[in-house]
Amino acid sequence: MIVLETERLRLRWLTADDAPFMFELVNDPSWIEFIGDRNVKTLDAARAYVTEKYVADYVRHGYGLNLVELKDSGTPVGICGLINREGLQDVDVGFAFLPRYAGCGYATESAAAVLDHGRRTLGIGRIVAITTPNNIRSIRVLEKIGLRFEGIVRLPGDDEDLAFYAHDPNPA
Repeated sequence: MIVLETERLRLRWLTADDAPFMFELVNDPSWIEFIGDRNVKTLDAARAYVTEKYVADYVRHGYGLNLVELKDSGTPVGICGLINREGLQDVDVGFAFLPRYAGCGYATESAAAVLDHGRRTLGIGRIVAITTPNNIRSIRVLEKIGLRFEGIVRLPGDDEDLAFYAHDPNPA
């Protein structure tokens, strides 16, 4: 299912057929450094990961992380979308891209579109994001799309401090 399109990108729901791309993404050193090792070591494990994590979110919430592909070629470049993450009261915008597509503006373009889609189409007022404090590229994207640093948080069962950003179009 196509969720939205931007000038250069198409965001659509992931399927088990996207396992080769997800296998590459989750095993990239930058994913492991900033997001963590998901122990996806085979294509079968990648198919299960997509189905159990992403497809399940579409069924449960009607949204989730989407595959980001180039409109002109259909080449998958990353993922971006909204997540209901345990330990956060608000919906979280998340994204990850293969390093060879870094610096092209795809993260900013897709995250801004997802933020707008979340607010206008899904009616979500407050959208947040988390990242490791040393993930400068992600922090720049979050700031470009209008999120502001609110503090440091820890998710349940995690021992890592995370920078917490929020976008609240109607602050109390």
